[in-house]
Amino acid sequence: MVVGNCFVSLELEGLQTKKMKLVKCLHAVVTLLLLHLFCFNTSSAAYIPPDNYLIACGSSQNVTYRGITYVPDSWHSSLTLKTGTSFVVSSNSTPPAPIYQSARVFSGIASYEFDIRQQGRHWIRLYFYPIPDQNLTSASITVVTDAFVLLNNFTFKNYKSSYLFKEYTVNVTSDSLTLSFISSNNSFAFVNAIEVVSVPDAVLPDQALALNPSTPLNGLSQLAFETVYRLNMGGPLITAENDTLGRTWENDAKYLHVNSSAVNVSVSPASIKYPATVTTEIAPNWVYATAEAMGDANVANLNFNITWVFSVNPNFSYFVRVHFCDIISISLNNLVFSLYINDNTAVESLDLSTFANGLGVPYYRDFVSNSSVQSGTLNVSIGPDMQSDITNATMNGLEILKISNEAKSLDGLSSVGDLLPESASKASKIRIIVGSIVGAVVAFALIGLCSCCFIARKLKTTQQGHPWLSLPLYGNSQTMTKMSTTSQKSATASCISLASSNLGRPFTFQEILDATNKFDESLLLGVGGFGRVYKGTLEDGTNVAVKRGNPRSEQGLAEFRTEIEMLSKLRHRHLVSLIGYCDERSEMILVYEYMANGPLRSHLYGSDLPPLSWKQRLEICIGAARGLHYLHTGAAQSIIHRDVKTTNILLDENFVAKVADFGLSKTGPALDQTHVSTAVKGSFGYLDPEYFRRQQLTEKSDVYSFGVVLMEVLCTRPALNPVLPREQVNIAEWAMTWQKKGMLDQIMDSILVGKVNPASLKKFGETAEKCLAEHGVDRPSMGDVLWNLEYALQLEETSSALREPEDNSTNHIPGIPLTPFEPFDNSVSIIDGGSGTDADADDAATSAVFSQLVNPRGR
Repeated sequence: MVVGNCFVSLELEGLQTKKMKLVKCLHAVVTLLLLHLFCFNTSSAAYIPPDNYLIACGSSQNVTYRGITYVPDSWHSSLTLKTGTSFVVSSNSTPPAPIYQSARVFSGIASYEFDIRQQGRHWIRLYFYPIPDQNLTSASITVVTDAFVLLNNFTFKNYKSSYLFKEYTVNVTSDSLTLSFISSNNSFAFVNAIEVVSVPDAVLPDQALALNPSTPLNGLSQLAFETVYRLNMGGPLITAENDTLGRTWENDAKYLHVNSSAVNVSVSPASIKYPATVTTEIAPNWVYATAEAMGDANVANLNFNITWVFSVNPNFSYFVRVHFCDIISISLNNLVFSLYINDNTAVESLDLSTFANGLGVPYYRDFVSNSSVQSGTLNVSIGPDMQSDITNATMNGLEILKISNEAKSLDGLSSVGDLLPESASKASKIRIIVGSIVGAVVAFALIGLCSCCFIARKLKTTQQGHPWLSLPLYGNSQTMTKMSTTSQKSATASCISLASSNLGRPFTFQEILDATNKFDESLLLGVGGFGRVYKGTLEDGTNVAVKRGNPRSEQGLAEFRTEIEMLSKLRHRHLVSLIGYCDERSEMILVYEYMANGPLRSHLYGSDLPPLSWKQRLEICIGAARGLHYLHTGAAQSIIHRDVKTTNILLDENFVAKVADFGLSKTGPALDQTHVSTAVKGSFGYLDPEYFRRQQLTEKSDVYSFGVVLMEVLCTRPALNPVLPREQVNIAEWAMTWQKKGMLDQIMDSILVGKVNPASLKKFGETAEKCLAEHGVDRPSMGDVLWNLEYALQLEETSSALREPEDNSTNHIPGIPLTPFEPFDNSVSIIDGGSGTDADADDAATSAVFSQLVNPRGR
C-alpha cells in the first residue's frame, strides 16, 4: 500500500522530484524488509562479561526489561548495601518502563559495594524516575564512585523529561567498586536501577588523536567517560536487546544541520564483513549496514558538507568515535572524502575502501576534541575531498563521550573528596600508613619549623604575617595551583608578607567597602577564577579597580597568588601597577588604578565605541610589545605571560596600552634550559600550537599569542569565530593565507581601507606572519617584534609621497638601525630610553591600570 501511494504521487510531480520520491519510496521498502530480517538475524552475544550486575533497586521481585532480567538489590549475594536510612517506594500507576516500577530512597549517604571479578573498564548505568505521588521530584541527587564524580546535585525540578538514564565507563583497579549516593541540600536521593557490567578491553582505547593541534593523546584508560550521544546513521533505533554489549543507538535525523543534505542508505546486515581488528563489540552489524550519504541539498555547489550539531558542556573534552563502512560504492577507491570535527580537519582525503581493505568492511577512528568556543556545541561534518572528482561522503555511526576533568568529575568542578566524607575503613588504612611514616614526618616538620623561624627572624617585618599569602619570592606558580587548602595554610617556609612585597598603600577593609559601596553589583567590572573586580572611588575622588580574591576558590587562589608574586617583582609603564592592598578579615584584595578605556578588544568589535585609527592601533601594539619585551628580558629571570590576548591589554585615558592579568604567568627557563615543561594553560585561539603539542613553554609562546593579537587588531574580529565558514574560523590560519598571497588589505577592517600606508601595512603583516610561525625557533623575539612595529609606525608617519622602501631600505627612515631583527641588550630598554626600573617606577605611580577587566563569565 505504501509503495502504491508513492507511485501514484510520482505521476503528479516533475522529473527531478520523481527521482527523489522513487529513491525514498524504495528505501522505505528496503528498510522495512531489512528491519524484519534483522529482528530474526541478530548475532548472539559473543562476549560474556565477568561482572554483570543488573539491579532493580527497591523491587521485591525480578524485573524484565528489554529482554534483560534485573534482580532486586536485597537479593544479590555479591552486593552490599550500606546505608543509614533508606526506604522503598513503588508506583501505583504505569511507569515509562518496568525498570522504573520501584525505587530505593536514601537520606544522607548510602552506598552499594560490588565485588569485582575482573579489573578493567566497567559500564555503570543508572536509571532515575521520580515516581508520582512520592514527592521525589524535589530530590537532589549526587552519585560518586571511589574516584570519580558521576552526577552532582541533579534534580528533576527543571528537567524536561520524566525519567533520566545515564551511562558511564569507569576503570576499576581493585577487587571492589563502591557506588555512593549523596542527598544534597538536606534533601534525599533515590535510584530505580543500576547496571555494573564489564567492558571488553578492545572497546575503549588508551590513546586517541587529539585535535588542534593534531597529536596522539595517551592515558585515556585512567579517565572516566559519560556517554552523551550514540547514533546509528540512517538507520533505526537499536536497543540493548540487539546490541551484544547492551548499548542503545538512536537515529541521527534530529541532529542534522540541514535535513535534505543527507540521504539514507542501507544493505543487509548479513553482508557486513568484520575484519580481525573490528568485532561486533565495537558496533553491531546493523550500525555498519546503514549510513547517511550526500543527498540533494538544493545548492549550486555539490561539494557541500553534511553536518551534525550536538549540544555539549563547553567545560569538558570529548571522546569522539566515528564509524565507517563503504556500502554505497560498487568498486574500490571510489569514495574519497574528509572528516571535520568542529573547525578542525580530523581526516583529510579518506579513501575508505583502502583504509578498510574492502567494501562492506567496518572501520572506525577515535578523536579527542573540545566543544566550539563559547557556543556549547560540537559539530561533526563530512564532505567530498576537494582534490577529488568524487562528490560523495558517508558515515555509519557516531559516538560522543564526555571525558572527566582535572577534578575527576563528569559534572562540575567538585571532586569526590569534596563531596564524600572519608569512610571509616579508608581512614583506618590511612592512619596505618601515616603511623608507619610518622617519625619521618616529625623530623621534616622540625626542620621546616627551624627554617621558618630563621627566615622570619631575617625578614623582621613590622606587621604580622598573612597566612593566605605564603609566597615563595621566586616560586613556581605551577605548584601553587595543585596546592591543597591544608597545605596552603601550613606553608610557612620561605614566605613574604604583603607589607614587604612593595605592593603600595595598605587599605582598611572599611575603606574598601566605602569605595565600592559595599561591593555593589552595579559596579562589577569583571569576574575571573580568582573572584571579582569592582569599580571603586576613594575619598579623594580617585577612581580605582578593586580585585577581591575568593579564598574558597583553589584555582582562583593560585592565580591570585601568582599575580601578587609577579607584581612584587615588576615595575614598568606598560605593565599593570598597584595602588595598594587590603589584608583584613581574611580578605584578599588588591587595588589598582582605574583604566578609563578598558580592554583593547572592546575598541575593536562587540561594542559601539568609536573605531581606532591605524596609528592608534600601531601605538597600542607597540605599548603592549614593550610590556612583554620587559617581561621577557627586564627581570633577573624571564617571565612568560602565558595569556596574551586583547582582553588582557588595557588602555588608560590616553590610550596607552598596559599588559594585565599575570594569574597564569610562569617564570621562564634558566640559562641552561631551553623551555619550561608545564601543563597547557591559556585561551583557545591564542595558544601556541607547539606549546599545546609538546607542553614546552618558552617566551616564543607569548610571541605567537601576540601575533594573533596583531591580526585581531587589523581585522577587528575574534580569534575564533565558529559561525564563519570553516576556513575563516581561526583568524591565525585565515589571515596567514591572505598574507602569503600579499593581499592582507582584502581582509583588514573596512574602516581602514584607503587610510593605511601600504608600506606600513606590509611591514605589519610580515611581523605578524613571523610571530605566527608554526615552530618557536622560527619566530622573532619580542624585542624584534617591537623593532618592526616601531618601523611600521614610522612608515605610517612618513609622507605618502615617499616611495615604498624595499626590505633592506631602512636607511630611508632616520634613526632606525640598519639591521632588522637586531637583538637587544637585555639590561637596557632602547624604547624606554634607559633602565627599566627607576624610570618605570616613576611612571607607574601615575598609570591607570587594573587587572582582569573581562566579561563577567570569566576565563
